[in-house]
Amino acid sequence: MLSPDLSGAEFRTSTLSGPNNDCVEVATNLPGLVAVRDSKDRNGPALTFSPAVWRDFLAGIRNGEI
Repeated sequence: MLSPDLSGAEFRTSTLSGPNNDCVEVATNLPGLVAVRDSKDRNGPALTFSPAVWRDFLAGIRNGEI
């Protein structure tokens, strides 16, 4: 399986994140792809999801299902 090209990813952290970098960063600017990485290891691996799966994940969190 080929890894997606994340060179153009613009990662951001939530404004609700704490000051200790103990959070994840999300890039939503890539066509057809959402990338998530650990803020403590910015050169490490990233998980990737389709935008639909990412929306479902966020909805599950908001609804208390996850």
